[in-house]
Amino acid sequence: MSLHRDSQGLGPDVALLHGWGLHGGIFDSLAAHLSASRRVHVPDLPGHGRSPWAKGAADLEGMARLVAAHVPQRCALVGWSLGGMVAARIATLYPERVSSLVLIATGPCGARRRDWPHGPEDSLLAGLAQRLERDWKATVQEFLGLEVRGDDNPLATLRELKRCVQDGGAPSTLALAAGLAMLRGVDLRPELPAIRTRTLVIAGEYDRLTPPAAARALAELVPGARFEQVARAAHAPFLSHREQVERLIGDFLAGE
Repeated sequence: MSLHRDSQGLGPDVALLHGWGLHGGIFDSLAAHLSASRRVHVPDLPGHGRSPWAKGAADLEGMARLVAAHVPQRCALVGWSLGGMVAARIATLYPERVSSLVLIATGPCGARRRDWPHGPEDSLLAGLAQRLERDWKATVQEFLGLEVRGDDNPLATLRELKRCVQDGGAPSTLALAAGLAMLRGVDLRPELPAIRTRTLVIAGEYDRLTPPAAARALAELVPGARFEQVARAAHAPFLSHREQVERLIGDFLAGE
């Protein structure tokens, strides 16, 4: 199977990986900014946007392998939320292929567990999974609402997220269910210390889904990783604090 991918610009390659329920169009502004000096590739994850669903993408490793097959042989990876987990897994599977790694609102685990106190309760994600079967649109809208809680300008950010969903067409409910299962079950902590790629981790100060403590814990597990917290931002700082985040990412990638 093949994934849909948009590409623009000239220069070193970078791929942008979006989060759950959305598609690559959420990165329009960031892609345009980076394309001034880089070749930017924005795939739709399996079952999202214009990419078909594939059974092999039902777990994080399978999704990482599939996405890796649709980005350049060597490139920087920028991943947000679930896309950040995919990017981190690609970096552990194919270290020689990832020149730099930027993880936005990404933690090593998606939900709280006995030995992981950060993030939403598992029951919240389990409830979303149950409601997904009845009404995927309402479930995605509910998740978007969680993404902007605590944001400096939640209504404007929510409008952009909703626009992206509306413009992308219906995602596969199988993909949505698989993504929620990953957020509930993935634990990247054992793999992260093996990452040797230069890494930047960006967190929103008021993120309720991936609290700064979760992102900081991820950064502490990756040798040499740099951590940046965006004040008064929630789960989508590249939308709510666009110029600041674009500058952080652009400057970091320029150091390759």
